[in-house]
Amino acid sequence: MPLDDATITAALQDRPRWTLADGKLQATFEFDDFVGAFGFMSRAALLAERADHHPEWSNVYNKVEVALVTHSDGGVTQKDLDLAAAFDALVD
Repeated sequence: MPLDDATITAALQDRPRWTLADGKLQATFEFDDFVGAFGFMSRAALLAERADHHPEWSNVYNKVEVALVTHSDGGVTQKDLDLAAAFDALVD
């Protein structure tokens, strides 16, 4: 079930990298170089696969743009918040 905006905003207080925009959780991860960015994507892909929840993302050199939304539920769900936390844990 999709979460309401107030619930998402409250949850993101602990996730300063993430914002709610266009109905999705969005974040930018920046690394020293392409290898760092690609390494993050590889580790994040394994987490996403285990969670059976896959991000929308793109990579340009040292930056990875990530968007999370549960398409099957029509919005941001707890699965998205959990995956955001897992992605943050990879870099924090």
